[in-house]
Amino acid sequence: MTTTFSAYRIDRHDGAQQLELTRLTEADLMEGNVTVAVEYSTLNYKDGLALTGRSPIVRRFPLIPGIDFAGRVVESGDPRFRPGDRVVLNGYGVGEKHSGGYAGRARVPGDWLVALPEGLTSRQAMAIGTAGYTAMLAVLALELHGLEPGAGEVLVTGAAGGVGSIAVALLGRLGHRVTAVTGRPHEADYLRELGATEILDRAEFTQPPRPLESERWAAAIDVAGGLTLANVLSRMQRASAVAACGLADAMELPTTVAPFILRGVTLYGIDSVMAPHALRERAWSRLARDLDLDRLETMTREVDFAQLPQAAEEILAGRVRGRTVVRIPEAD
Repeated sequence: MTTTFSAYRIDRHDGAQQLELTRLTEADLMEGNVTVAVEYSTLNYKDGLALTGRSPIVRRFPLIPGIDFAGRVVESGDPRFRPGDRVVLNGYGVGEKHSGGYAGRARVPGDWLVALPEGLTSRQAMAIGTAGYTAMLAVLALELHGLEPGAGEVLVTGAAGGVGSIAVALLGRLGHRVTAVTGRPHEADYLRELGATEILDRAEFTQPPRPLESERWAAAIDVAGGLTLANVLSRMQRASAVAACGLADAMELPTTVAPFILRGVTLYGIDSVMAPHALRERAWSRLARDLDLDRLETMTREVDFAQLPQAAEEILAGRVRGRTVVRIPEAD
């Protein structure tokens, strides 16, 4: 009997991208040696861009979007995985160059999969998703630099978004004093519940900074780039570090070398797409250990599979806070 499943598929006709909700079979999947029954995916900013076609995220057509997923193995040619194993995937060009998580089935190389840590469900894994995994990579980079609780304030920009929300929750639970930056002042109570001790308005970071401002933060996680990151760098303490993991404001970085050569500030770039497998396993292990799952639930909403296009518009418009999970319909 042929297995069929619901899927979103993006194709291109006459130069225009088109999205359709359709039925596919495993014959429609791409190459790989592990087939996964996808149970949950999530909605990231990049997914919103892909679904709407606002940015050329999708590089191969036709393609199933969705840059991450979690589920159980149904068929495996990789000795590390057996049918029934729970797995999670982030990055590797899935949802961009290789079909992704917005379908009842996914087929990928086993090298791209991480065994789901004990204690995490597929839904919780996608409540974390690429955003939370990226936040954990940023925290690991700051810890490698020497950040410890009590070292001083840690700044998180874009704090009400997916990466920012989990970064605030992680840092707060690890014992850091967290300053949250947001353009949505009505989310102040939400951010304090996650663990922020101070809330700053994003407007304070929108003007061109002087090369150096007064020293303030011991570390920072930035999801914005552009003028926001330039302002953050100018106010970092001596020998501090910034983990940059997004470009929600801009790709450009209008700053000088002053923070780097006069204060010894280090700028870490966080590559969640092609991070080494051992680092991925470490990040997911730490997430299972250090993230308060009850608090994770408070920042998570679930959207119906059929409502994904509408949800994509909402995340691009800045109307989504925290994390959005998508339950994938079971295959027939």
